Amino acid sequence: MNDTGDPYEKTFAALPPAPGRGFARTWWGHAWLRALEDSALDGEQVRQGRRVARSGAVGAVSVRPGGLTAVVRDRDGTAHRTDVLVQEFSQAEWDRLLGLAAAETGYIAALLDREVPPELAQDAAAAGVELLPGTGDFDPRCDCGEWDHCSHSAALCLQVARLLDQDPFVLLLLRGRGERQVLDGLEARSAANARARARAPRETLARTRTRTRDAHGTAADAGVPAEEAYAAARAGLPPLPPLPDLPRAPGQPPTLDTEGEPGGLDVDAVEFLAQAAAAEAFRLLAEAVAPGHADRPAPAPLTEAEDAVRLTREAGDVRVRSRLAAATGRSRADMELAVLAWGFGGAPGLAALEDDWTPDRAALARARAAVAAAWTDAETADGAGAEAGEGAGGEAPVLRRVRARWTQAGAGRQIRLGREGRWWPYRREEGRWIPSGPSAPDPASALEADPEG
Repeated sequence: MNDTGDPYEKTFAALPPAPGRGFARTWWGHAWLRALEDSALDGEQVRQGRRVARSGAVGAVSVRPGGLTAVVRDRDGTAHRTDVLVQEFSQAEWDRLLGLAAAETGYIAALLDREVPPELAQDAAAAGVELLPGTGDFDPRCDCGEWDHCSHSAALCLQVARLLDQDPFVLLLLRGRGERQVLDGLEARSAANARARARAPRETLARTRTRTRDAHGTAADAGVPAEEAYAAARAGLPPLPPLPDLPRAPGQPPTLDTEGEPGGLDVDAVEFLAQAAAAEAFRLLAEAVAPGHADRPAPAPLTEAEDAVRLTREAGDVRVRSRLAAATGRSRADMELAVLAWGFGGAPGLAALEDDWTPDRAALARARAAVAAAWTDAETADGAGAEAGEGAGGEAPVLRRVRARWTQAGAGRQIRLGREGRWWPYRREEGRWIPSGPSAPDPASALEADPEG
C-alpha cells in the first residue's frame, strides 16, 4: 500500500495474478462479492471480470471516500480507466455506527485486529446503517462505454474483495472516513462511556440517600423492592413474536462458479457439504419448532465418524462416498454396512453394528430377564449354553450369547443389545452379519421383525 499523504485516499499496489483462487476468504469479503453479483445485470460480465482479475490485469487501486479507481487492461493491452462509486455515510450514520462499536469492547478489539464482527454489522443494520453494500449500491463508470458493470469494473470490484480481506478499513474509507479518524472517534466515545459508567454508581447512591432521608433527617421513601421493580419491568415488555413458518424445503447454497479446482479443492465435494449442511439445518429447525420440542432432551452431538456415515447416506456421488469412507478408516463395503445400520437407527443403530461391548453384571441380568420373559417356559443356560424359552407361536429359539449378541443356532439370525437398552435384529449373509431392521424394546420382537426370518 502507498500512502499518498492524504488521510482520505490510499493507493494499493497491483496484486499479482491469482489463478484458481477465490477472491474472498472473510465473511465481509464474500458479502462484497454478493453485492457485485446482485448489482450486475449481466452475469457474463462478472464471469469475464473474474478472468481479467485473475490474470493480473487490474493495476494499482486508489481508494477514497465514495469511490474506487484503477486502470484495467484488456488482453491486447488496451488500458481503461475504471471507477466504482459507493454511497458515503452521513454524519448521523457515522455517529450511530461509532456509538455501537464503542459500546462493546469486543467490537473495538476486533477492528484493531482487522476484523469485522458480524454482530456489529447486524447491530448497525438494525440501527439503519448498512455497513456492507447491498444490491444496487455499486455505481460503475468505465471509459470502455458500457453503462452497467463491464468486465473492467467487475474485475476492479473482485480485486477490492482481496483488499478487504486484508484490511476492512478499506470499506470504512469508502464510506467516508479513514482509519485514523475511525479509531480516534472510537477512542473518544469509549472514554466518554467509561466516564459515564464511573459516574453512575455515585449518582445512584446520592439519589438513594436523598430519597431515604427528608429535610429533618427522618426516614422517608426507601424506594421500590427489587422484586416489584423487576415484575413491573417484565410487565412492560412486549410479547415475544411468533415462531417463523418452516420453509417448504432446505435452502439452496450458491454454486461455486470456478474455472478450475482452486488449490486442489474438490468443488463438487464442497458443494455437497454445503447442501448437506442446509438439509441438516432444515431438519434441526423443523424439530425446534415442533410441539413439545422444549420438553425433549437434547440429543448427544455426533462424533466425526458418526457424522461421516450420516453424510455418506446423503451423498449420491461415488467419489464423495469413497472419500468419506477413507477418511474414517473404513472400506467401501464397511461403509455401506454402516450406512445401512444408520438408516435403521441413526447413531444407536451404528453403535449396534460396530460396538462389540460386554454388559456389566447389572445390564446382563436385565438382558437375561428380558430374554426369559420374551418366551414362556424360558430355559436359560450360561453364555456357552442355550438361553431359550417356549412361546405361544411354537418352540422357543435357541439363543447363544457372546458378550451383548444373542445368535439363534442354525438360523443365521442374531439380536444385539444396545447400550441404550434396545434390541437390534441382524441376519447372516455371505459370511457377514447384516443389519436387518430397526430396534425393538424386547428380544422377541426384534427376532421376529427380521424380514429374512
